[in-house]
Amino acid sequence: MWMRTSFKAPGGRLIAALSVALSLAVAGCGSISRPDAGLVGLAVAQGASPLDPFRFAANDEAAGEAFLSAWEIERQARGARSITALAVSGGGANGAYGAGVLVGWTRTGDRPVFDLVTGVSTGALISPFAFLGSAWDDRLAEAYRDEDVSRLASGGWGLIARPSLYSDRSLRALVGKYVDAQLLQAIAAEHQAGRRLLVATTNLDAQATVLWDMGAIALSGQAPGQSEAAVALFRNVLVASASIPGVFPPVMMGREGDLLPAEMHVDGGVSTPFVLAPSSLTFWTPEEVMRPGDLYVIINGEIEPRLALTRGATLPILMRSFDTLSKSDLRAHLIAAVAFASRNDARLRYAAIPTELGADSLAFEAAAMRRLFETGETAGASGTAFSEVMPEAWTRPEP
Repeated sequence: MWMRTSFKAPGGRLIAALSVALSLAVAGCGSISRPDAGLVGLAVAQGASPLDPFRFAANDEAAGEAFLSAWEIERQARGARSITALAVSGGGANGAYGAGVLVGWTRTGDRPVFDLVTGVSTGALISPFAFLGSAWDDRLAEAYRDEDVSRLASGGWGLIARPSLYSDRSLRALVGKYVDAQLLQAIAAEHQAGRRLLVATTNLDAQATVLWDMGAIALSGQAPGQSEAAVALFRNVLVASASIPGVFPPVMMGREGDLLPAEMHVDGGVSTPFVLAPSSLTFWTPEEVMRPGDLYVIINGEIEPRLALTRGATLPILMRSFDTLSKSDLRAHLIAAVAFASRNDARLRYAAIPTELGADSLAFEAAAMRRLFETGETAGASGTAFSEVMPEAWTRPEP
């Protein structure tokens, strides 16, 4: 199928670095109480779990093949051809741009019905609406224009009392406002129609990217008496994927037991910036029914360098250094993604925030996000949001 890249969206590593720095600077930081699980307990914890039917580790080749094989059988039965996929990256408040691109794209009349949609971090919050298609654009636009978004980064400096700068109360309230039984019912129907929606989190205990089959979760909620549990798990996964370490608290997945501690999950962007395939299957050669056709990546951040004079103080140097590293890493992995697409005769197109906008992944103010959304919407509607990159454009040395 496709490859997973591993750049860090602009702001991703920066936020992580700032979180670590702040954590070290504050004495007596809050923490999450966890059982004293030894290696045996952890080994058991990484074994069978009630959550396993809904997820698999990206580095688990057998699990990845099982997921893809089951999907392949279903696609063959439906006479499907190549796969059209959309991956939506992390980027914090910059997710407003990606949401706008999708809404504007609808107006061109050529927005595809994606066979596969994946989301990481803020991209995870976008992904259910991107998966359901243009009919859900109003809900997507409402979510990223919601005044409640500005409360996500409020009530800070909580490291003394808890394991993060901010509570996840506002994040959970926002997710709960837009993710309900009706949304899951619509996703379950598309899952049964042969499409797939995946969201990535990072299991800190296992140091692994975990891919959650959100359609399978939604489908489980259609069984009698299971709706409430499915909605709760669906919301939990989205919150975990968007929980920037140190900024928002981690999400504990699963129930505590004598030898089965709950797993600690954080932002999917810690381990992967976006997902086009499980990392264990990077070099898998797909059959025709699973061959990539059109691949799209929405990068909720910048890719091009931004010229600026760096102030000679610790925080500006730290911020600038990680921003520079992020962009360099991004370009390297896009080159790899383009090479993969070329090898499989697929087309890869990406959208990124124009550098001149000066976007800030932590600018959750309603006015700033509204401007980003409208800029993305204009780009999507005009057909200028996506760029197709040929391998020779990025890899051929200058004469």
